[in-house]
Amino acid sequence: MIDLDLDMRQYDCPFIDTTDDVDIAFSAVQWQLDTDDEKLETRLIARGDSTGSLDDGLRALRDHTNMTECYILTKRDNVAQIGTIIEQTNAMETIQENGGYITGPFQIENGRERWHVGFDDDRDEDHALAELERHNDYSVEGRDQFGPATLFDLLENSDSAMSLLEGCRSLTQTERETFEVASNRGYYETPRDTTLDELADHFDVSKTAVSMNLRRGERKILKAALNALNQLDGTEEF
Repeated sequence: MIDLDLDMRQYDCPFIDTTDDVDIAFSAVQWQLDTDDEKLETRLIARGDSTGSLDDGLRALRDHTNMTECYILTKRDNVAQIGTIIEQTNAMETIQENGGYITGPFQIENGRERWHVGFDDDRDEDHALAELERHNDYSVEGRDQFGPATLFDLLENSDSAMSLLEGCRSLTQTERETFEVASNRGYYETPRDTTLDELADHFDVSKTAVSMNLRRGERKILKAALNALNQLDGTEEF
């Protein structure tokens, strides 16, 4: 299977048009394409920069000419879970007619959409991408090709992958930024290319604060990694 990561701008997509005009972003949770009726039904998380942006964005989404149905499932502050039905876009039709299929959730923000699309062979992929260029703007951000054994391994160990993902998500913004800067500056190299004092100067905090942020982040990632390893071994989590 060929898996593509596409950065896409469709010119007939209500979600993209809405994020062009309003500070709102959408992330797909569930989706179902009805090829007979040429409609896409989705459940999405909508997040506005503010409560006002969320309201403005949902209003613009409902009023879009390519929107068939849009309703709120839950809403709190600047985040809402919504259900929608939209007319099939040109890109969706092109992917479907060339043997392609959606392989993962899609995200829409700032007038761009991130797609994960699969194909069974190179010929279908080439035809689809050539046709997409006629009515859409896109770039291929990543391409992977998996055999049956690799796909089976990925699916069989999805719980381990989720453990690692949850560990990464558990990091606070400060812990993540400290990790990234420390890594980029060579703190984890041997010998080290930077010191705690230099990191403290970068963040304008004490050496103790930097050390604590690194240690907290390290504990979270290490625990997630150990849980993932245990699941790979078929043993219980710690």
